[in-house]
Amino acid sequence: MLVALAIFSLAALALVRLQAVSARTTVDLRVRTMAQIVARNLMIERLTDPQAPALGASSGIVENAGRQWPWAQQVDKADNDRLLVVTVRVDGGPGQSPAVLTFGRPAQ
Repeated sequence: MLVALAIFSLAALALVRLQAVSARTTVDLRVRTMAQIVARNLMIERLTDPQAPALGASSGIVENAGRQWPWAQQVDKADNDRLLVVTVRVDGGPGQSPAVLTFGRPAQ
């Protein structure tokens, strides 16, 4: 009887632990998705702005979904002078991999 109870308690603890990992993964996925949305919003702003972004590095903070999202941007010339290569990086927070987008836009 005690052996069966011990086995049942181990199985129950494993299920509780699995539920905690699942909940944490859901939160991580939400943060990663929001960071990607913020990065795409910044990309659209850069692509639709009639003024080309300045060459070099810049950074800032944007608010989305009630949260502050730090971002960094690197703008370089492409092989030809007609295009710029823009890399936008949005930090999701501690322990999160950043959302990074690299795209081209006219240098005009």
